[in-house]
Amino acid sequence: MPRMSTTSTHPTDAGEDTRPFAWWRTLGRRGRSAFVGAFGGYGLDSYDFQVLPLGLVAIAAYFGLSQGQAGLLTTVTLVVSAVGGALAGVLADRIGRVRTLLLTVITYAVFTVLCGFATNYPMLLVFRAFQGLGFGGEWAAGAILVAEYARPRYRGRAVAFVQSAWAAGWALSVLVYTLVFALVDPDFAWRVLFWTGALPALLVLYVRRKVVDAPRANEHRERSEHRGSFTRIFGSGLGRTTFFAALLATGVQGGYYTLATWIPTYLKTERGLTVVGTGGYLAFLISGAFLGYVTGGYLTDLLGRKRTFLLFSVLSGGLIVAYTSIPAGADGLVLVLGFPLGFCSSAIFSGFGSFLAELYPAALRGTGQGFTYNFGRALGAFFPTTVGFLAGSWGVGGAMLFGAFGYGIAVLALLGLPETRGRELD
Repeated sequence: MPRMSTTSTHPTDAGEDTRPFAWWRTLGRRGRSAFVGAFGGYGLDSYDFQVLPLGLVAIAAYFGLSQGQAGLLTTVTLVVSAVGGALAGVLADRIGRVRTLLLTVITYAVFTVLCGFATNYPMLLVFRAFQGLGFGGEWAAGAILVAEYARPRYRGRAVAFVQSAWAAGWALSVLVYTLVFALVDPDFAWRVLFWTGALPALLVLYVRRKVVDAPRANEHRERSEHRGSFTRIFGSGLGRTTFFAALLATGVQGGYYTLATWIPTYLKTERGLTVVGTGGYLAFLISGAFLGYVTGGYLTDLLGRKRTFLLFSVLSGGLIVAYTSIPAGADGLVLVLGFPLGFCSSAIFSGFGSFLAELYPAALRGTGQGFTYNFGRALGAFFPTTVGFLAGSWGVGGAMLFGAFGYGIAVLALLGLPETRGRELD
């Protein structure tokens, strides 16, 4: 059985600085550089992902796509990203966290730019699939990199701030989208939007010059003869952990994708709200998501990993039920309740980076984290499809209750996982 992280606290934790941003000060110079690299990587990962849904109406009109063909662009991205995430996890254990981070950023940036040169739908589909390889892999490499620099008592919030970069990248994409489509004809604007995906090239230069793997964790990883092995994460002592961690990721992401995919349709078709899709509505969602990511990080350090997952699973599932049960004529309540729903469904993700890193030894940390999180992403991507089939007989609001089932799966998965708050990473 591979040696696991110990549960002892950091030797300097006693009497340590407890101010809100102590996690940043205690990372050290190299750790802060690693954080900037991981935050930038995940933020631009979000940016390059969001340019597709933002430009999708113009893309569909340009190529004459059906709704099914347009939706397939997103489905392909998510499914292939699961493969990319699992492969990146193995690479992170074999060639290091920073090298893998660079490869993933370069991959998603190059193929996002190439999407802007697509001359037909099949070409765009292929380019978007390859973009998914980098998109899926970046988070695992960046989250582990920061987790290995962070002290145990601050690890949850440090990695959660990396997670909050998703909201920052989303906000940036909305601003650029608004500017580009205001100045350029839609038939060409969607191409310009994809070309702005070259922004990560600047980040690559920074990572190459400033970011290195955490020395202590890197030594443990390189000494192991079993690093980056898929079979080992299913072997003696880790198989149960891998199964339940993948189940947790499936439930949480299934619930999230249900909301992200179907809330706009629900509000537009069943509530008749014209505010959907406007800049103000997007700002409302993004603000809630950012606050959720950050708050969830502090709670995962204060309450523990499992209690935080349990709290936000119950709240998210309950809010889906409440949200879809609001009677006709109470549209103001729909908008108000949308904020806590977005807050909770984002906050639950804050603990993943630290929790998954703490479940595996250094030689298998990337493999375990990359596989479990992205296995959940692959299965979770089918939740919106199921809701689509159910909507024909249940209505969109009724079918969205299936998302609450995902959070129920997450609660059950917690029964098979240990609490890891305070663990030292080897």
